[in-house]
Amino acid sequence: MDTLHQFLFGIYPYIALSVFLLGSLIRFEREQYSWKSESSQLLHRGSLRLGSMLFHIGVLGLFFGHAVGLLTPVAVWDALGVSHSFKQVFAMTAGGVMGTLCLLGLLMLLSRRLGNARLAANTTWRDTLVLGWLLVTVLAGLSTIFVSAQHLDGHEMVLLMSWAQHIVTLRGDAASFITDASPVFKLHLFLGMSLFVIFPFTRLVHVWSGFAAVGYLGRAWQLVRPRR
Repeated sequence: MDTLHQFLFGIYPYIALSVFLLGSLIRFEREQYSWKSESSQLLHRGSLRLGSMLFHIGVLGLFFGHAVGLLTPVAVWDALGVSHSFKQVFAMTAGGVMGTLCLLGLLMLLSRRLGNARLAANTTWRDTLVLGWLLVTVLAGLSTIFVSAQHLDGHEMVLLMSWAQHIVTLRGDAASFITDASPVFKLHLFLGMSLFVIFPFTRLVHVWSGFAAVGYLGRAWQLVRPRR
């Protein structure tokens, strides 16, 4: 295992998470007025509704699918009687569906933003960066399906799960599990981790507000009475 591999998959994940958490806290403290999704609907509606809906459904499905699939211990799946082969096929299918939805939404949003003069003039380099980075990350993720289809025994999937679980439990041997993983998987992992690095500096910070809004579900009803 060379030094670069150890850095990218054994040390870089912690750098990315540190930037993600500390950067978000600092931005919220210092730049609260920039803490928003910066909606461009008033400038040009176009395919915003459909593109946004497809993107958000896809990206939420991918996020929670990755979280459950990678962080659930292998022993739990074994206890439930879920074979490694079945889990891999299920992950490929679900990831393919959600990834395709996310990809279609991203393409529509990119086409809308860059194809309209008013939107293009109000698009910052950070907007272009985050949309482009998401696009490349999703394409790399969809590419892993074709690699996974060549061996359905679930072995490489288990190694990726072991890597993720060793990272979150702060064990230093995480990188060793994916030394021989396909370059496509390594590229997808690097791109995905780097999303956490750029997160605090873009409009992606509004995701935090989305999680915080869950509390509104427990609030009392607002009474609105008509004026007589």
